[in-house]
Amino acid sequence: MSALPNILTSLRLLAAPVMVVLFVLDDGAQGAWRWLALIVFLTAAATDLLDGYLARRWRVVSTFGKLADPIADKVLVLSALAMLAAYDELPWWPFVVLLVREVAVTLGRFAVASGTVIPASTGGKVKTVLQVIAIGAMLLPGVPAWVDDVAMWVLIASVALAIVTGVDYGARILRANSKRRAEERGERESV
Repeated sequence: MSALPNILTSLRLLAAPVMVVLFVLDDGAQGAWRWLALIVFLTAAATDLLDGYLARRWRVVSTFGKLADPIADKVLVLSALAMLAAYDELPWWPFVVLLVREVAVTLGRFAVASGTVIPASTGGKVKTVLQVIAIGAMLLPGVPAWVDDVAMWVLIASVALAIVTGVDYGARILRANSKRRAEERGERESV
């Protein structure tokens, strides 16, 4: 049972390519394959809530989970945005802005991974929820144009929040790095 949260995170990572394949099989027809892509996306997104809840409840929070969980979220969201943009259902700029933000935050987390885990902020969690809502609505086949318009505004809000939280993560990463370097200097001086 203690491995279940990590298994859910791993399944979310595997769900992204499955979702993309289903979307490509649909080839813009907005038929059964697209419905399956939507189901895979929403199911995978739901595992994000479940794996974190179980890890905290069972007190089995792991280093793998702390690092892989946010990466799995990013892979799922960025894969969905890339395929929507590739099929001209979304402009490329949200994908590019989010890709740059997510790579920067992930590299920053890895830079301090050995000493400190930078947990997801409330803003980061809200950003992810907005992205799931927007992408879910955009993947939904056969909706009126106004649904896509609302979904685009929700996505724009998530991009704005991504920028704000990205700056916050950057500051937190810099502080953690400074603290780690100060501790290393202190250890060398005491030897």
